[in-house]
Amino acid sequence: MSTVNTFDMGELDTFPKILRHNAQNWPNDIAMREKEFGIWNEFTWQDYNNRVKWLSLALKDLGIKNGDAIALLGDNRPEWVWGEVAAHAIGCYSLGIFQDSLHEEVIYLLNKSNATVVIAEDEEQCDKLLDLGDQIPEVKLIIYCDPRGMRKYHDPRLISIEKIFQQGQNIEALSPELYDHYVDATQAETTAIYCTTSGTTSKPKIALLSGGNFIKHCSSYLRADPRNAGDNYVSVLPLPWIMEQVYAVGQALIARQIVNFVEEQETLMADLREIGPSFVLLAPRVWEGILADVQARMMDSTPLKQKLYNFAMKLAEQAQKQGKKSWLAELLLMKALRDRLGFSYLKSAATGGAALGPDTFRFFQTIGVPLRQLYGQTELCGAYTVHKADDIDYDSVGVAFDCAEVKVINTDNEGVGEVIAKTVGMFTGYLNNQAAYDDDVIDGWMHTGDAGYFKPSGHLVIIDRIKDLAKTSNGLQYSPQYIENKLKFSSFIGEAVILGKNRPYLSAIICIRFSIVAKWAEQKGLAFTNYTNLATLPEVYQKLTEEVQKVNETLPDSQKIHKFILLYKELDADDGELTRTRKVRRSVIADKYGDIIDSLYSDKNSVDIDTVITFQDGSQSRIQTQLQVATLINNQADQATLTTTSKERKVS
Repeated sequence: MSTVNTFDMGELDTFPKILRHNAQNWPNDIAMREKEFGIWNEFTWQDYNNRVKWLSLALKDLGIKNGDAIALLGDNRPEWVWGEVAAHAIGCYSLGIFQDSLHEEVIYLLNKSNATVVIAEDEEQCDKLLDLGDQIPEVKLIIYCDPRGMRKYHDPRLISIEKIFQQGQNIEALSPELYDHYVDATQAETTAIYCTTSGTTSKPKIALLSGGNFIKHCSSYLRADPRNAGDNYVSVLPLPWIMEQVYAVGQALIARQIVNFVEEQETLMADLREIGPSFVLLAPRVWEGILADVQARMMDSTPLKQKLYNFAMKLAEQAQKQGKKSWLAELLLMKALRDRLGFSYLKSAATGGAALGPDTFRFFQTIGVPLRQLYGQTELCGAYTVHKADDIDYDSVGVAFDCAEVKVINTDNEGVGEVIAKTVGMFTGYLNNQAAYDDDVIDGWMHTGDAGYFKPSGHLVIIDRIKDLAKTSNGLQYSPQYIENKLKFSSFIGEAVILGKNRPYLSAIICIRFSIVAKWAEQKGLAFTNYTNLATLPEVYQKLTEEVQKVNETLPDSQKIHKFILLYKELDADDGELTRTRKVRRSVIADKYGDIIDSLYSDKNSVDIDTVITFQDGSQSRIQTQLQVATLINNQADQATLTTTSKERKVS
């Protein structure tokens, strides 16, 4: 099969046109697989096109008009993608909603977009919609994909996707040319995709993206990181996210990759190994989780295996520094480890959506995973920088695509300033929010709000959000994200929030990685009942103190962590503490945990907690505990010695 480096196919400038072209020319080639009940079900390009065709015809027959919005709510499934392409085929807008969105988030997005149709995965998502009642007045049709548990519902808006497909087939039998008429009428320049932004500071905005420019942008990415027809891609990250749109929809159509949908998130690693993908895109938290799992397995292994692991890693690291590959390390560890992880056939791998710590990045490169860092925004059609295969820089996010322009403006004397960019896939506005567009786009350039600089090699380095860069009360500047990523390299730390703005020193709120710390505690014979109880054990505090001290040793004096506290719960997107792409909402943390933060900047050795946690099913649990404040540095003794240099500031 030929490598797809470019995409210049004349009038094939919308998703439905490319899909029809693929079905006409490669009807029996596999386009998708979905694992269900342990079995991989395959869909050819003809199957893919037929489902989109039938869905399109039925929706039009049910009164859906050009310019309506069709929302997609559920986990990554073939029906999700079929629904999106069908929406474009009949001149509608597709709007992805994260499957774990809470009721108020769903209300906001459905009403903001005036969605008339929701394609919902299963009973759980239908329950969510039906509970909203007349709060979503524009929704006229709810199409459910999984019929299990749906017999008890009698809402007139509900209809199964199988009935939709049958209705579409009946229409096709009567009017065989009708679907082609719809597809031929699709236009590259019209808005096709409503894509939500991450919403780190407020409710997400809805970016407007055209299908034609989306395709051009995806084609540019393929020139930077080529794919082969028939390559396997495993769709893991949520489809509403812009980058999963790029891979599972745009690139898959253009390069004819096979998109594989795992059975459940819990079966991800097993399913990865079964497929042996050619390419994966995983969020930093997933890469961090894989690293933590490797480290946990080594904790459980025999002393001999631990010695072999450490020996092989040292060999690989030494060879890597010399630009070589250690055949002995490959033989002893790397080949078997990649196979265990399902990465034996990887040609390329990527991380995006948030920053990945350089130490974690280096680990995967060391074991032979061809990992590359991406950088971009929803408004610019996702990523527009990437590492080249032979030019990896652990501190950078690579170089720009050929369709993108990137600048750093308002620089200081070290070259650090705000990153601005424009791409061929750039959005045309925010839905019903011209003021926000005018704030973000000036003279055709998107002002990202990120601080960064260019290395002499041309690599772009992203430091942090400009608004998150902060100074202590002593005027010492630091980047929270840089230090947080160093902390999260420890397998014992799941999440961390660095504090210190306008305070005398840096401190941290840390969430333990429960699976790893629990395993460690069991090995030590420590008794615990749940996350909260485990996080308060003195032995756990001692272990985490050792982990934080290791990070402190790598930091300049001005950026060392003086105190930390182990939070009684994990940070959660449902509680507003994280975005749906797992970025920390710092303002929420500051408001919600103000008493804990104050205790880190006082003489207190502990803080009493009495709070109620609400779970996804609505149940509540009261937590009463006492959190200890761990002190690593005597502030009064060391404060006078803290200094910073411009070099230190630039590195962080």
